[in-house]
Amino acid sequence: MFEQELTYQDLHIPSSEIYEAMGYKDSIPDPMVIEETHTLLKRVIPRLRPRYTFFLTEGTVDTEKESLHTHDTVFSIGKTIARQLRGSEAFAFFAATAGIEFEEFQHTLQQEGDMVKIYIADSLGSVIAEKTADCMEVALAEYIQSKNWKHTNRYSPGYCGWHVSEQQKLFPLFPVTSPCGIRLTDSSLMIPIKSVSGVIGVGTDVRKLEYTCGLCTYENCYRKRKHQ
Repeated sequence: MFEQELTYQDLHIPSSEIYEAMGYKDSIPDPMVIEETHTLLKRVIPRLRPRYTFFLTEGTVDTEKESLHTHDTVFSIGKTIARQLRGSEAFAFFAATAGIEFEEFQHTLQQEGDMVKIYIADSLGSVIAEKTADCMEVALAEYIQSKNWKHTNRYSPGYCGWHVSEQQKLFPLFPVTSPCGIRLTDSSLMIPIKSVSGVIGVGTDVRKLEYTCGLCTYENCYRKRKHQ
């Protein structure tokens, strides 16, 4: 299993992505929002410890049954993901998180009762978690380079027809109980909330494609919002 702790600077997050996560895709934020964002970043950056982990394992995809089989576990991943993972020679299961330190910071803001800062932090946490997962993909690409393998997009329970309850099957596969300090509730919610987990296909004949958002029926997916 490969695990890495990062800094905020490692994530290379432009301010525009934070504002886009807040809903400012085609407009400029109010100056007050910009000032509050900068103030919040100064407070949170010194305490941030985002991290990711992944491990590779054997498995097979059954496109007819829309399932992924690895060891004694069978995931019902849905048609979209099954098609994207077919041809994989192995699978990387991963977890990435903005960290418990960020969640503690959110709790501090909630106690202060400043709704603007709470909203900005919520958007920032989502961006941090996804950027951490992006760093994980870069590390994975380097990890499999010696085998001349490529990798697919990453897919998570709760998206593209893969039910979120299958987190309960995914987390026991990790060699440690709480990968990157993430724990799973009975309702399949990850704690810290600003965390990402899922699977990536790797192999000689796979590739990373544009996300097929047009085929997905989940309207609240962050990737669909980014492509609208």
